[in-house]
Amino acid sequence: MASPSNYSIAPVAEFLLICFPNYQTWQHWLSLPLSFLFLLAMGANTTLLITIWLEASLHEPMYYLLSLLSLLDIVLCLTVIPKVLAIFWFDFRSISFSTCFLQMFIMNSFLTMESCTFMVMAYDRYVAICQPLRYPSIISDQFVARAAIFVVARNALFSLPVPILSARLRYCAENIIKNCICTNLSVSKLSCDDITLNRFYQFVAGWTLLGSDLILIVLSYSFILKAVLRIKAEGAVAKALSTCGSHFILILFFSTVLLVLVITNLARKRIPPDVPILLNILHHLIPPALNPIVYGVRTKEIKQGIQKLLSRL
Repeated sequence: MASPSNYSIAPVAEFLLICFPNYQTWQHWLSLPLSFLFLLAMGANTTLLITIWLEASLHEPMYYLLSLLSLLDIVLCLTVIPKVLAIFWFDFRSISFSTCFLQMFIMNSFLTMESCTFMVMAYDRYVAICQPLRYPSIISDQFVARAAIFVVARNALFSLPVPILSARLRYCAENIIKNCICTNLSVSKLSCDDITLNRFYQFVAGWTLLGSDLILIVLSYSFILKAVLRIKAEGAVAKALSTCGSHFILILFFSTVLLVLVITNLARKRIPPDVPILLNILHHLIPPALNPIVYGVRTKEIKQGIQKLLSRL
């Protein structure tokens, strides 16, 4: 009888993604709203980027940060949704070993990049309301450039070990991923090695990055609220809060969907396994689709810029 050390460890060439293993008949119907949200997200974010690029009045730090958020949303959508739709429409379930781990890296790093961008945007609103006279000297184009480098470098560096640890595991037999995307746990649990380190690192890195961003966002808005309540001029409170309204709504979209996803994963034994899979997909679609719409509707300068852009067509 062969010893465990002689068990087949031939390198896996590809994985098979099995979306909604218990409800595969839903896939064609589900593809319709997902396609709509994908087209909405791509169209709205592209329109916002072009508007900010062409409209000189929007060449300000706040809108540059919004552009960064739109770029992150576009990359996340393109990384996840086309493959999901290809599975639904054409049954293209296979994904190569290297592509799977590349998708894993982009999802982990860009998710935390979005969180970090929200944190920088909260600081921008804090300075604008609590230290308005110093705003031009603090929130400059150089600040935005340094902030963008920090957002990308911090989160890419801390997210890189996630796919590396998973790729170094031995995949001995099964290559069927019961998910629509290559999440770390969905892939690594197929390994015949111990995945404790993978689980531990993702938990620590994820909560350290997302948790620190959330704490700083809450602190920023606490200071903003404290400063706003001191304003006694009529209508000044509403005007000050309106400048933060769009950003606060975006944070709620991002945090609420993420919180629901975390809760459903913790309660995995009590709910159907397909629910977390669906929520994971929607987390890559709903915030990207709604973010530019919220800013476009609530921000007069962006609304006017979009109207000018459409009038040129």
